[in-house]
Amino acid sequence: MLLDHDTLESLRQNHPAWRLLRADLAPLVISFLNKAFLEPNLRVIPASTLEGALEDELYRLRLIHGEEVYPQPARFYLDDWSRDDKSWLRKFYPDGEDEAHYDLTPATEKVVGWLQSLVQKPFVATESRILTVFNLLRQIVEGSETDSQARIAELYSKIRELEAEIERIEAGHLEVLDDTAVRDRFLQLSTTARELLADFREVQENFRGLDRASREKIAKWDGTKGQLLEEILGERDSISDSDQGRSFKAFWSFLMSHQRQEELSQLLEAVLEIPAVSSLNPDRKIRKIHYDWLEAGYTTQRTVSTLSQQLRRFLDDKAWLENRRIVEILKKIEKHAVALKESSPSRGAFAHLDSFAADIQLPMERPLYSPPLKLNLDSQKIEVAREELDTELLFSQIVVDREKLRSHVRRALDSSPQITLANLLQENPLEHGLAELVSYFSLHGAEFELQFDESRTETVSWEDDQRGTRTAEIPRLTFVR
Repeated sequence: MLLDHDTLESLRQNHPAWRLLRADLAPLVISFLNKAFLEPNLRVIPASTLEGALEDELYRLRLIHGEEVYPQPARFYLDDWSRDDKSWLRKFYPDGEDEAHYDLTPATEKVVGWLQSLVQKPFVATESRILTVFNLLRQIVEGSETDSQARIAELYSKIRELEAEIERIEAGHLEVLDDTAVRDRFLQLSTTARELLADFREVQENFRGLDRASREKIAKWDGTKGQLLEEILGERDSISDSDQGRSFKAFWSFLMSHQRQEELSQLLEAVLEIPAVSSLNPDRKIRKIHYDWLEAGYTTQRTVSTLSQQLRRFLDDKAWLENRRIVEILKKIEKHAVALKESSPSRGAFAHLDSFAADIQLPMERPLYSPPLKLNLDSQKIEVAREELDTELLFSQIVVDREKLRSHVRRALDSSPQITLANLLQENPLEHGLAELVSYFSLHGAEFELQFDESRTETVSWEDDQRGTRTAEIPRLTFVR
């Protein structure tokens, strides 16, 4: 992009990231959203949860800087940050949810990343980046080479290099990276891993932009529905076949391999055990960064699926006819007028009106307001009841701790991308019988989702103090991270 004066002036006025940097509330917005979304790597947060966290942060800041520093309530700030002229948060209602949810916009995440780059680093990785450049250049040249003899010669050259290295190691000349080189490569690894997480929000925003453009085209379309469907579906295919779409698909296929996940876990554990890396006090979340990639990728996939479902409903025949009803009526009138323009009707009805009188409802025809009856309670004469009640029933009620069940699921998903309910119950047996089993089917959370397979069943069992071993046959339920 050409950074001339007019382009920069337009960005200064319109880009959400630049508006955030210019805002008076920028320290509050950036610090709170970074703590709420980026540090724990949360993609979506319910409005009540985010509002409560902001209220706590405002209370803490008011104790330090005075009551007048941020006078508005938390809900006011969240609504203001999600307005179109700000666009620092995205406020939306997920399918089947009555409560609003918030998500961070790519512009806000870019601001946080840029501000972090302003902090002076104790060690700047340079060697690893120049090695990355050389490796990428080799991959481009070797991967685009069409001469088979040249490719074979290059492979033989690599074989000779490997054989020479094996001979040096067998002779006792083992070359290892020094501490500086290890720290250099680890810092480059951490930066690239976090940049990948930021890219997912950019991909989601691009898909939402495509969806908005498709809806605008549908609303303005004057051709046939078949031609519209062909163009809309063609745009969807062009996105999936674009450079961005192919790159994301290749990345997702690589990450979804169970073998690759195991290899990443082993490599991360081995790297973090190296003394040169542990001396840097690396962020503990880097140990599970590939699981964060999976969660962000699942969110992107769900976003694309939801947009596709909404577009299908938008193109439904009923919705199409409703949106085009007025145009069709006008076309019928035009055709009728053209058919009658040569001859005026001498007899019979020329036009039909449903009604030529207004439907009037007088105010006095409406029923009057009737106040509800109020019961007068006499609390002066209170008599002590003589009935004896069994109070043991109050203490024999079963209360299932749903948060404890969620912790069982989250702990199991830390080591595996998915787990069935039957396997989960083998590690965490039921304590409250059928009531606890039913509670697993109604769990929901931002960290995982439920998948039901009605075609397959599983058998679970538990111990009942009165009836012994009980069993139940349930549809297969899988918790997916």
